[in-house]
Amino acid sequence: MRKSLIFILMAILLISGLFLPACKKMSNEELKNSIEVVEVETKWVSKEYRAWPPKLVLVPVISFRVKNISEKPLSYVNFNAIFRFKGEEKNLGDCFLAAIRKKPVMPGEVSDVITLKSNFGVEGKTLESFKNNPYWKPVIVRLFARAHGSEFVLLGEWEVSKNIDFKPDEPVTAVVEKPETEKK
Repeated sequence: MRKSLIFILMAILLISGLFLPACKKMSNEELKNSIEVVEVETKWVSKEYRAWPPKLVLVPVISFRVKNISEKPLSYVNFNAIFRFKGEEKNLGDCFLAAIRKKPVMPGEVSDVITLKSNFGVEGKTLESFKNNPYWKPVIVRLFARAHGSEFVLLGEWEVSKNIDFKPDEPVTAVVEKPETEKK
């Protein structure tokens, strides 16, 4: 009985010794030194659109890729984008995304495009109404990452461009055919 208990304890220690390095918490510095944010694009997209009565809600977006600049695969990385009007402390909106999951980014490789879209934005009636909208002020986006138990680490801060990726619906025009008697 005692030999079997010792055997079980030794087996547990051996197995836990094999898996503990894989469960190691990643420090904030390790995470920050593993990621390079590349190909950053910011813009505004439609969250809500209605032709009548006219309503258009635009929200800021950041898209980017992550380059793994470490010597280890990069996996299980969560991102958080916080959007706020320039010069203000209050958040306009945010977005959390568990982005790098099943397919790790290997050393030297670049991830697929990651897109984070704010949950709140600015309301207008049409695309033209945004040109003179006093509430459509410059917006700053702060991008954070977290992996393997680290804290959220600031990766960078960008001003959101005023480019709008939205096209309103084309007006529908009715085609009326003339009766057979009028065609001749």
